[in-house]
Amino acid sequence: MTLTIAARATNTATLNTPLLVTLLPAGTDLPPHLKVLDKAIGGAIGRTLRRGDFRGGRDETLHLVGGSRGPRRLLLVGYGAASDRALALRRAATLAARQAHRMGVGTMSIVAGAVDAGEAEAILVGAQLGCWEYLDLRTPPPESDRRAPLREATLIADNAKSLGSAVGAAQAVGAGYALSRRLAQMPGNLCTPDLLEETARELGKRHALKVTVLGRKEMEREKMGSFLCVAQGTPQDPKLVAMEYRKGPKDQKPIVLVGKGLCFDTGGISIKPAERMEFMKFDMCGAAGVIGAMEAIARLALPINVVGVFGATTNMPSGTAVKPGDVVTASTGTTIEIINTDAEGRLVLADVLAWVKRFDPAAVVDAATLTGACVVALGNTTTGALGNDDALVAEVVGAARRASEPAWQLPMFDEYREQIKSDVADIKNTGGRAGGTITAAMFLREFVSYPWVHLDVAGTAYSESDLGIIPKGPTGTPTGTFIEFVRGRAH
Repeated sequence: MTLTIAARATNTATLNTPLLVTLLPAGTDLPPHLKVLDKAIGGAIGRTLRRGDFRGGRDETLHLVGGSRGPRRLLLVGYGAASDRALALRRAATLAARQAHRMGVGTMSIVAGAVDAGEAEAILVGAQLGCWEYLDLRTPPPESDRRAPLREATLIADNAKSLGSAVGAAQAVGAGYALSRRLAQMPGNLCTPDLLEETARELGKRHALKVTVLGRKEMEREKMGSFLCVAQGTPQDPKLVAMEYRKGPKDQKPIVLVGKGLCFDTGGISIKPAERMEFMKFDMCGAAGVIGAMEAIARLALPINVVGVFGATTNMPSGTAVKPGDVVTASTGTTIEIINTDAEGRLVLADVLAWVKRFDPAAVVDAATLTGACVVALGNTTTGALGNDDALVAEVVGAARRASEPAWQLPMFDEYREQIKSDVADIKNTGGRAGGTITAAMFLREFVSYPWVHLDVAGTAYSESDLGIIPKGPTGTPTGTFIEFVRGRAH
């Protein structure tokens, strides 16, 4: 389902809408832009604020009945005492759209007072995030039980005529998020490496991108023993896919976005516990983020060169699966001792990161649901960021903040490399429990020769519980971080 978004200037007191959402900060008096509306509904908003029945706290909501004319319902949504108003408005709009979708109003209007282009874009992106739902595999309820899905959201603002570019940008970003979340939510028997390849090819046709695909035979020719050892336990053909967007100067080095695409991860021979293993369909959220970001970047028509790359396979136990103790050779000639077959994402990314050197990248940013250690360190709120260039890491962390996908830099001191030294090979694929996120990044660093940042999104790419503003399932991270990083470079 696609949400139609727009901006217009109108009198909210006479606006014929099923639902008018008002986004308000903490501790606010009746703002000037609501005085005419408040008078039209008998002063209900003003009384509510004066009595403290609604205080504008973050995620606070209150429903009010509209008057005989104008909006039929009002929804007050608080965004707190925010230091970044745009991000706060985005969150509030996400929550509002989710509630509107549940209510079955079909259309809603949003008012937040004076907004600039960035704030308008944030509100309209939030609206699209809030009403997103994966219904592909559900049987529709009986006609009598159905509610109208939210199909249209309009931002009411006096400067609406100047917000056309913000609306267009929000549509592009929303489309990228919708694509990445849909791919992530699909079950592993449907979202296969073949499906990710097909999605990339379809995206390439729509946006005139050059798409390159390597399968098992091509990877064997490239001697990608690290990637292929993960795929040797499954009959599904592994895929390395590159999508090239070239709208910058011909001599401009591209930004390369890389994603881990484990369409399902059992752990292999080092099999995971059965409980909660179903969430391992989300082990391809890095790849989904790359695909979603390329969708948005192409729609935004940014004047820059970008290559989106992902490696996709499944990690399965079988008679041909790689075993703990095996030694494999990556395409760089580096030998790797396999300590734990559940540390497979770094094995896939090793050959992918080595392969993208051919693009002579200005910078490479990879994202992967890589380590449970990152969830222990940073929880489900913050992405771990590591890299070989502190200025680049800071740039990516800034992009993550603008995308409302916060990240935090972790160290990569040389001493951590001691933990991945092997007794029988050049390196081993795990360094033990201590500093697990860092030692995984140290492993990846062995295969890069350019400015590089690694994003560990294991705790942030999906949620195993309802977060209030969005349901259980994919959050869309790292799609927005990729988009904002590229937009920052383009402008």
